[in-house]
Amino acid sequence: MMIKVYGMSLSGNCYKLKLLLNLISQEHQWIEVDILNGETQTPDYLKKNPNGKVPLLEIDGTYLPESNAGLYYLSQNTPYFPTGKLEQAQVLQWMFFEQYSHEPAIAVARFINLFLPSDHPRRDSLPELLKKGYQALAVLEQQLNKTTWLVGDKPSIADIALYAYTHVATDGDFELTRFPKINQWMTGIQQLPNYIPMV
Repeated sequence: MMIKVYGMSLSGNCYKLKLLLNLISQEHQWIEVDILNGETQTPDYLKKNPNGKVPLLEIDGTYLPESNAGLYYLSQNTPYFPTGKLEQAQVLQWMFFEQYSHEPAIAVARFINLFLPSDHPRRDSLPELLKKGYQALAVLEQQLNKTTWLVGDKPSIADIALYAYTHVATDGDFELTRFPKINQWMTGIQQLPNYIPMV
């Protein structure tokens, strides 16, 4: 099986796939795509992914967009996807939470802070993004007060999905020091065999 990942190294969504591929020791080819210079909007790229976004997983010539779909595919028959039906559903629950409640606030605040000029009008949205992001982090902290990992007794793609932007949330001006269980959980992920940092 030949796996290629089209991604941008500074993107948390792309990092999800890179991290999982390394954790499971799966050989792959990483193809860096500069989204800031429009490389996802070229005719050639849009043939691969009409939505014009990264990451994009290519498996033997078949394209699979969306980071969490990629996590689901890559984690099958690995320790990072549970075997029980309820736990599988709980993994999906956290991945939907990540995409609907967590990533839209934390990732967007990070993007604005890192990549947009100080006078950009989108900076006006930062207070609301911080409010929503802290709400999502509080939900995460509440769960990690009860369990070491988000689902079951070992790490899963739910943890990887939420780790990707949580561990760089300070780039969006989120103060992670107020979340001791999140910090403990992040340390646990960083100690996994074959862990690699974002960049």
